[in-house]
Amino acid sequence: MGQSTTTLSAAEKKAIKERAAELRASQKKEKLEQAVLEKIAEMPEDEQKLARQVHEIVTDVAPDLTAKTWYGMPAYADANGKIVVFFQAASKFDARYSTIGFDEAAHLDEGSMWPVSWALTTLGDTDAQMVRELVRKAVGSA
Repeated sequence: MGQSTTTLSAAEKKAIKERAAELRASQKKEKLEQAVLEKIAEMPEDEQKLARQVHEIVTDVAPDLTAKTWYGMPAYADANGKIVVFFQAASKFDARYSTIGFDEAAHLDEGSMWPVSWALTTLGDTDAQMVRELVRKAVGSA
């Protein structure tokens, strides 16, 4: 009895390879985000709250950014792997306050001088809205 074999077309093979790459990227993105959540969990409770709020805002406003750790801090990178926004806990460098910062890939340019870092002690509704707007602008969707 002969065995029948099915040969995939070039387009089908390409589609399978593309899907496999998508799955690998998705799994990588999930692992990177898990590492960020683990770093947040290591922070003192008040800083955890701030970091979670920033994480929720960034992932909501800019879902295309990839959460990852950057020098042991929660950070969010663009498709080219460039850091756009990051959270620095006060305890990281024994500072008086935590900060949200924006790196060179952020599109915050205004004239010849603009702020790229803000101190955070709490994140109320007004402040959260400001962070939302900054993240929107940073990713070019403002």
